[in-house]
Amino acid sequence: MSAELVTFYDDASGERVGLTPADLGVWAAATAELLAGECGLPRGSRAGVLLPPHWQTAAVLLGAWAAGIEVSFRGWATAGLGPDTGPALDATFVERRRVGSWLDDVPPARHQFVLGLAPSGAPTTDVPDGYRDYAQAARPHLGAPPPAGGVGVGEKATVDGTTFGEYGAVAAEIAHSRGIGSGDRVLIDTAAHEEPLIWLMAPLTAGASIVLCANVDHSLLDERIAAEAVTHVW
Repeated sequence: MSAELVTFYDDASGERVGLTPADLGVWAAATAELLAGECGLPRGSRAGVLLPPHWQTAAVLLGAWAAGIEVSFRGWATAGLGPDTGPALDATFVERRRVGSWLDDVPPARHQFVLGLAPSGAPTTDVPDGYRDYAQAARPHLGAPPPAGGVGVGEKATVDGTTFGEYGAVAAEIAHSRGIGSGDRVLIDTAAHEEPLIWLMAPLTAGASIVLCANVDHSLLDERIAAEAVTHVW
């Protein structure tokens, strides 16, 4: 069984990044410190995340949640948010290639971060005006301790009011319905599963590890399944 908790492949670039639980924890804690410490966002603040399945997205989500921050994915309107109406978000995380086409749909935020999702977390070279590069902003906080106290089951995980307890229960039910348990290793096609509840939280809640595959080359799948000791394919 691999010691990696999250393994990320991009078959278009040939990238492979593997993160142990400690590795992912370091990035999540850095994200939490960036938001809560440097940006000064209190618990109950709200962050919009417009990112594809990726190891950096996992760090952003887990870090935001560790800091007690409510997350919105794409349902701005249903959450009472919008570029012209409704309250602004406190932070946004947007994939670089989507800034031009999605910017008008993303609510304004006091703190705006862009992710180029470059191999191994390299900085983004072309940062749009009004944004900070997430990789550069988080890196000085690597080594920060996780936020004290954790999160309560009654605290809100998402801006639509879903609590951590409710979110975790749904994630556990998804894992159970697909036969995922502790020690399993789940290969996930990122193009087929963009919802973090599926690609991130369901496996983690069950105690499984994740092999995320972007731009899947199906001719490599059988070899990868064997090499990564995959037990389930989504």
